Amino acid sequence: MSDNDVVQQTAPAGATTQNGDGGPDMIQLLTPEGERRSHPDYDKYVVDLTPQDLRGFYRDLVLIRRLDAEGYALQRQGELGLWPSLLGQEAAQVGSGRALRPHDFVFPTYREHGVGFVRGMDPQSSLQLFRGVSQGGWDPTEHNFHLYTIVIGAQTLHATGYAMGVKMDGNVGTGDPDRDTAVICYFGDGATSQGDVNEAFVYAASFDAPVVFFCQNNQWAISEPVSKQTRIPLYQRARGFGFPGVRVDGNDILATYAVTKHCLDEARNGNGPLLIEAYTYRMGAHTTADDPTKYRVSAEVEQWKLRDPILRLKTYLAHEGMADETFFQSVDEEADQFAQELRDGCINMATMPGETMWDHVYAEDHPVMEAERAAFLAYQASFEGAN
Repeated sequence: MSDNDVVQQTAPAGATTQNGDGGPDMIQLLTPEGERRSHPDYDKYVVDLTPQDLRGFYRDLVLIRRLDAEGYALQRQGELGLWPSLLGQEAAQVGSGRALRPHDFVFPTYREHGVGFVRGMDPQSSLQLFRGVSQGGWDPTEHNFHLYTIVIGAQTLHATGYAMGVKMDGNVGTGDPDRDTAVICYFGDGATSQGDVNEAFVYAASFDAPVVFFCQNNQWAISEPVSKQTRIPLYQRARGFGFPGVRVDGNDILATYAVTKHCLDEARNGNGPLLIEAYTYRMGAHTTADDPTKYRVSAEVEQWKLRDPILRLKTYLAHEGMADETFFQSVDEEADQFAQELRDGCINMATMPGETMWDHVYAEDHPVMEAERAAFLAYQASFEGAN
């Protein structure tokens, strides 16, 4: 069976249910119990991973979960305006992020804190954004990681356009690994109901854009279950647009890494676009402005706890003798120090002067922006000397 055969196969309608198994077509290399599974098409992408690599994966997962926990706590304590949690989706983000090459380009939504972390971004960056002390939080060109996109699904069009440019520049299918470039675009299951996403699929297919669409199907689009958004598994939608789709266990870091590696290679070789549906679960709220207890039952959450991505990798490492309790304890201690640095950095962030909010709206000076800036400065000056 070829890779293309794997991604084109059809799953039964029951695969869209929220029972957590993902259906028979879901690619899985590490079971929830931490047992290694073999796959004829995807094993080749993980055989070269060393014990050190896998311990690094575990460290990434733990630190990212701690980053998420601190972001949530800081918002509840009034230090952040909002926080979108990634709890439960760590393996989908680390696995796919580690599969990227440095010159690949990432277009995130607003909760890809884990992808940014493994791309080498300062973990304070996302805190700056949600604390409201910067105009985005980072330079997109520094780590080839675009700014967060709050408008649901809009980044799929940005990614497609960028990927079309990559192809027009001749940076696809050359055989030079330092030149051939892929684009990856993240979005959730809810975004698949947006027109922007479907338009991006049309353009990507029409122009053979080297883009990998990475859908984190966490089962809930705020308060709507995925079963109300689609009658077929999300990965099968790709077939209607004329390109391959594959469903992977999003809580399995090995499978996510392997499938993303394959799809990125295909895109770089000129065989894009492709769609990955990472079948996972949002353990927390959609954002800190949401209360998931209003629309889902606790039994469902408890069921998914048994598929925890960190626990399954920890079990695998321990069982295979690749890590011991001393290692796990050291990672926990590092996470504690990491959390303290995050908190201190967040609380001590300097606030940008208010007039700087107009600095990067346009590439050149704009009369409307300058008029608004002048009005703001005049308003601010009106308070000088007031009691």
